[in-house]
Amino acid sequence: MPNINIQFTLFSAFYSPLIVTMAGDFLADEGLEFTWSVAPPGESAIKALLEGKADVIQSAPSQGFSSLKKGEEPQAVHFAQVNEMDGFYITAHEPDENFNWKNLEGSEVIVFKAGQPNVMFRRACQVAGIDYDKINIVTPGGADAIDDAFRSGQGTYVQQQGPYPQQLESDGAGHIVAQCGTLIGPNAFSSLASTREWLASDEAKAFTRAYQKARAFINSQSADEITNMILPYFKDTNRNALVNCIDSYQKLGCWSAHAEITKEAFDNLIEIYTLTGEIDQPYPYEKVCAKLPA
Repeated sequence: MPNINIQFTLFSAFYSPLIVTMAGDFLADEGLEFTWSVAPPGESAIKALLEGKADVIQSAPSQGFSSLKKGEEPQAVHFAQVNEMDGFYITAHEPDENFNWKNLEGSEVIVFKAGQPNVMFRRACQVAGIDYDKINIVTPGGADAIDDAFRSGQGTYVQQQGPYPQQLESDGAGHIVAQCGTLIGPNAFSSLASTREWLASDEAKAFTRAYQKARAFINSQSADEITNMILPYFKDTNRNALVNCIDSYQKLGCWSAHAEITKEAFDNLIEIYTLTGEIDQPYPYEKVCAKLPA
């Protein structure tokens, strides 16, 4: 059987469509085997792709903006969506049923220092009508460092993807007070990417068929059933926390049935990056995205 090498830039339940593709029999049914890995902290999975160590990576269309800003052609192309919504939560140490985003001003908030997570958080602040510069920002590092910092008592609030916030709630160490995605709205948030050469292969077509079947599965099953399938990938996560996370993402609508990255979602991403000052021109869809190979 041909083997597909898959690498995640970040690993979380937010990327369940890809995790389900691996956890179920979808790849085997297409005659494929797979190996998977997570990029080292602070390193993009793009590196593994360009070094030939990965065939498919979990990434984000906004990754292509970095090359385009330099006047260079992106070396990776984004061919399928994973999420069409921001999947980050805001969690507090104490319950706050009357939470208002204005509370973040003057408070210590642990966030991702840079990249798309920071851009999206700043956009959520814009939509909420608050001043990002009035927040006392704390940036201890990657996802685990952020979680450790909050658990140690730092920050009044923390920005995290699931299932970290749900695990905090399960441990009695935090309380979810908001979701960024509900403020920001649909956009081409996260994706699957590869090289144009690999996308022309039979393996790419077979992989995409498996991925489309996995997306259909994740949109037709309960959070409980999906958790049963992916739980072995989350050995340090409480089962109820993972169920709550999956249920939350299903209700958010980030795993829409279609696998393609739509022009509308891409245009929304361009708008977000323009309004936050990250880019100063509308890059063409075709420079960053490709049609499904299947």
